[in-house]
Amino acid sequence: MTTTTTRSTTAARAASATRPTSAVDRATTPADAPTAARATPVAAAAASATPGPAPAPAFHGLAYDAFDARAAAEFWAAVLRAEVAPGASALGAELLDGSAAGMPRLVFRQVTEGRELRTPVHLQLTTGDLDGEVRRLQGLGARRLGALTAGGRRSVTLVDPEGNAFDLVAT
Repeated sequence: MTTTTTRSTTAARAASATRPTSAVDRATTPADAPTAARATPVAAAAASATPGPAPAPAFHGLAYDAFDARAAAEFWAAVLRAEVAPGASALGAELLDGSAAGMPRLVFRQVTEGRELRTPVHLQLTTGDLDGEVRRLQGLGARRLGALTAGGRRSVTLVDPEGNAFDLVAT
């Protein structure tokens, strides 16, 4: 039996001497097979198509659902002392890039259906003058919901004119 295997291997080598060898021709033992499979064009294409770990998504900004996108953008622009980008309408608005001031991109879009469920995510703003800033924001249309002192840090929860909660935290 060993002689037969040797003869067929020898015959295969002799036959391959008359044509160019391929990786498949060279795979004669199980140990060689994985190497040969990787060398074939199909295997190489499959290996290059196998994705590695995807990069983590980058934080781009916040989308804000509003009944009137321009009015919501104007409120938040006044709160954050930012500007509304040109072209704002009731359908859509955006604050001008505030990345230099450390603000995320804020985009406002109109929703046509009522918002029955509130999202638990809301903005947290910091200030060195909590009482003065609360008064200023109330003058802009915010309503105060409550206050909290925890761990020596004071905060006030307010809602914007559309009823979305946000926190103002003393620094």
